[in-house]
Amino acid sequence: MNSKKVKPFLRWAGGKNWLVGILKELVDLDSYEAYYEPFLGGGSVFFELHPKGKVFLSDTNEDLISTYQTVKASPNEVWELLSTFQNTESEYYTIRAKDPLDPVERAARFIYLNHTSFNGLYRVNREGKYNVPYGRRKNIPYNEAGLLACSERLQNADLTVADFAEILQDVKKGDFVYLDPPYVVSKDANGFIQYNKHLFSFEDQKRLSASIDRIREVGAYYVLSNAKHDTIKEIFQKDSDCLIALSRTSLIGGKKAYRGETEEYLFTNIPDAERICFDG
Repeated sequence: MNSKKVKPFLRWAGGKNWLVGILKELVDLDSYEAYYEPFLGGGSVFFELHPKGKVFLSDTNEDLISTYQTVKASPNEVWELLSTFQNTESEYYTIRAKDPLDPVERAARFIYLNHTSFNGLYRVNREGKYNVPYGRRKNIPYNEAGLLACSERLQNADLTVADFAEILQDVKKGDFVYLDPPYVVSKDANGFIQYNKHLFSFEDQKRLSASIDRIREVGAYYVLSNAKHDTIKEIFQKDSDCLIALSRTSLIGGKKAYRGETEEYLFTNIPDAERICFDG
């Protein structure tokens, strides 16, 4: 397994490409026994951090995990089919209407729709049918070399469809967990808008906090990225852990004072995390 930079083969709403530089400063994966990421999404953190030991990747999205599993096992077959798809509106709706059973066909379809749809969204209707409109993107960045590199990077990964709480029950002393739950917040009293109740609810956030309590108890380490909102702070902030406020353009730290507009929180029990982030 080489150490070359590998870009994710999927685009994902809420992806953390902008955050990986900070995480690389903060997380020394050689210090941990195993790597867990239970909200995999587009996988930008996994591909960038490149954990070399035991890796456990999961998500509740069955189509997403099935695509990763097929790219891991059969990247050449996926590319052979994917490369025949044309980036046109008529082709898009023809492929979107299909519901293939073959894993290679399903993976190629998923990747194609992901890159040619509007904003790379993953959305299904009440019948479970993908219903995102055509995106009219001119440049589609996937290629054979990139897909093969991602497949190589996935070879030491265990890929599972599961709720985060189920996966995190297996975390042991010395392991590391990266948590990036889906979130959509508003500026109202509780911060959780109607759409988010179906995506990742207030109760889900509290369940995640309980899982983090267990991570601490067993002697493992975590980093949680989440929305910058008072409700999130109340749920997750612990005196023993570090809270860092982030924006896409600057890093603003500390539990007392913040400068400028911030967009996200990082919570972690990595020792001396704030000094690592700001002093290198």
